[in-house]
Amino acid sequence: MTMKKFLKWVPALSLAFSCALLSAQSGDVPATGKAAAKPAEVAGDWLGTINLGALKLRVVFHITSSENELTATMDSPDQGVNGLPFSSAQLQGGSLKLISEKSHGRFEGTISQDLSSLEGTWTQGAASLPLLLKRAKNAAEWQRQSRPQDPAKPYPYHEEDVLYDNKTAANQLAATLTIPSGKGPFPAVLLIPGSGPHDRDETIFGHKPFLVLADHLTRQGIAVLRADDRGVAKSTGNLATATTADLATDAEAGIAYLKTRPEIDPRHIGLIGHSEGGIIAPMIAARNHDVAFIVMLAGSGVPGDEVIAAQTGLIAEAAGQSHEQAMKIEARQREILDLVKNTRDDASLQKALRDKLAGQIPVAQIDAAVGQLTSPWYRYFIAYDPALALRKVTCPVLALNGEKDLQVSSQQNLPAIRKALEAGGNQNFEIDELAGLNHLFQTARTGSLKEYGEIEETISPSVLEKISGWILKLKARASAN
Repeated sequence: MTMKKFLKWVPALSLAFSCALLSAQSGDVPATGKAAAKPAEVAGDWLGTINLGALKLRVVFHITSSENELTATMDSPDQGVNGLPFSSAQLQGGSLKLISEKSHGRFEGTISQDLSSLEGTWTQGAASLPLLLKRAKNAAEWQRQSRPQDPAKPYPYHEEDVLYDNKTAANQLAATLTIPSGKGPFPAVLLIPGSGPHDRDETIFGHKPFLVLADHLTRQGIAVLRADDRGVAKSTGNLATATTADLATDAEAGIAYLKTRPEIDPRHIGLIGHSEGGIIAPMIAARNHDVAFIVMLAGSGVPGDEVIAAQTGLIAEAAGQSHEQAMKIEARQREILDLVKNTRDDASLQKALRDKLAGQIPVAQIDAAVGQLTSPWYRYFIAYDPALALRKVTCPVLALNGEKDLQVSSQQNLPAIRKALEAGGNQNFEIDELAGLNHLFQTARTGSLKEYGEIEETISPSVLEKISGWILKLKARASAN
């Protein structure tokens, strides 16, 4: 589960609190030491990496000075986020404090004697981590990262930026529609990303999974619609207050838009959901008969609290904890999840969480952790059982999970997905565990989160072929009948 705000730590499922539990084991404290500095001397581009143990995230601070005052913005190249403004930038002597109200993040650090580095702490959500920033001459070059599978223009198909409204939520979604060359109407899919703020390409760690997937499908004769999340990039709305059910209405608005396009065959509109998107797809298909098929990529079949607990243990062990220590961390996570799931009264829950978290994470982080754990998204997610919707899905289903996925365990979820579909009488489904693939469907050595950015492959070509082949086979069968 990713954070619903800026630094989501990992794609798809929110691990901010889990990372805080892990980081609390290390006790790392940044060194201090400062020199008096003027605003103009701090201005410039500053580069650093937030080390979460399980993975690393690059950040860029852009600081400008005007009339002896500072303003600043922040980029996260690995998450496709640029220009996030800091609401406050304060310099006192050699101490710098940057506060972002939008992301609920904060950097506090000191500048070195030679004015070449800023050393301090980045705090956000339940995590507080050392961050060393170095002055850079060319931040753009440091940020630039291309992957071998990224498609290059000109494309052999039509690409169009579009806007459509979700009247239920009174927001507008900005998206890209790609339409195959030739004569339609064409089958179409809507891509639904995992949790946290995603642009239409589901950009993460220098990869653009949805761009690669859309390019492949469109070349195979399948139209694709992919949108920025509400409140992200060019889409309007508030992501911070949205639950999984709210996000499902955004996806349904996309289906309604596809039905207005003459190039699209309205009888063959499907959904492809990744991670949380793999929960949303059957949620919609269970009630909306305009959905002709769904593809679940790392979707879950058990309630959210079970998924989060399992991933906490798997990621802790992959990050270097012993199996016994990882199980202890997982057990602590389960206790907290049980509190959130079973305590209805907000005041009682907040008090119980503060008591439970005391001693597990630093006191300064408890307020942020309680805020995350009691958010509407988190409370909805951990209580929601995707099997309820899966039992009502009657359209064809393709469910794929990577065997090395540490975030949504294939062993935990694929049997549950199969059981729910069978219980509902669905006889048109395919469920596959894919050997050697991680949560992003990359060919991986261990599945560890830190590999996501290290691996050059964005999506295994075998997965791309499997998805397109399955959809085209459905289309061919329908045409033959």
